[in-house]
Amino acid sequence: MAASQPLTWNQTVRGITEFIEVAVHQILYVRQIYPADLFIRRKKYDTPVFQSRHPALNDYITGAVKAIGEQLLTGNVENVVVVIKDKEEVALERFLFSIENVVQVEAFNKDTSVEDAISSAALGQYFRGFLVKLNMVESQLGQMYLGDDVSFSIVIELKTDNVPATKDKNPPPWIPAYTQHTTAAASEDAEMHMVRAVNTGIINLSLAVQETDVKLQREREALAKGKLGIAGGKPEAKQPTAPQQEPDVRPEELTNQHTVGDKPVEGEVTNTK
Repeated sequence: MAASQPLTWNQTVRGITEFIEVAVHQILYVRQIYPADLFIRRKKYDTPVFQSRHPALNDYITGAVKAIGEQLLTGNVENVVVVIKDKEEVALERFLFSIENVVQVEAFNKDTSVEDAISSAALGQYFRGFLVKLNMVESQLGQMYLGDDVSFSIVIELKTDNVPATKDKNPPPWIPAYTQHTTAAASEDAEMHMVRAVNTGIINLSLAVQETDVKLQREREALAKGKLGIAGGKPEAKQPTAPQQEPDVRPEELTNQHTVGDKPVEGEVTNTK
């Protein structure tokens, strides 16, 4: 289909899924979850991006995003959240991809262009805008608390209490999310920063980042003790660690919020040449 023709449902889902994967890598780079030399500079949507070059980390992200795409096809996803957390599993930042379906999933052929939808070329330009703004988000956010050994998790929040769907007989690669990582756990004292939004005519997508009350309180305490420098300064270098699998949750915590359950390779993520 020509780049100037309106998008189909399936094209929109594929486009959003691809963008989320690019954005996850960029978030990890921008927020310095891993050292800068773990990433390689590339170009996507006609703008520079950074991609991890560690195979284990890449496999983990790719597997998670593939599972997200399967859920997006069902039209049942409300949010995709990249959670930056400390070693105690406490959420410090939530990068929130909000999904809103404009059309009914079952009402039309998913491979037929939707009359009021934007084109794939236009969608790519919007994604370029997302990434440009994402690259500048560090100037809006406070510095990550230097005493924390940070990692990340990927969470989906569904529109209903249904469990994640799967295309085959194997169980979906999701486990119930740790409640504190979800948007439902956000405090009134948290701060939200809008990054960008797009209305495709099929699915509306917005990206925002939330600084949790825990992170903000730690920043205030660190500033009072003189441990933080000028906002936007680079934190001290730290040894990278592999993303951790979510801990088990109690039965009463089971909700429509899930995190990817594929366990990444254990041990440190070391630099590769």
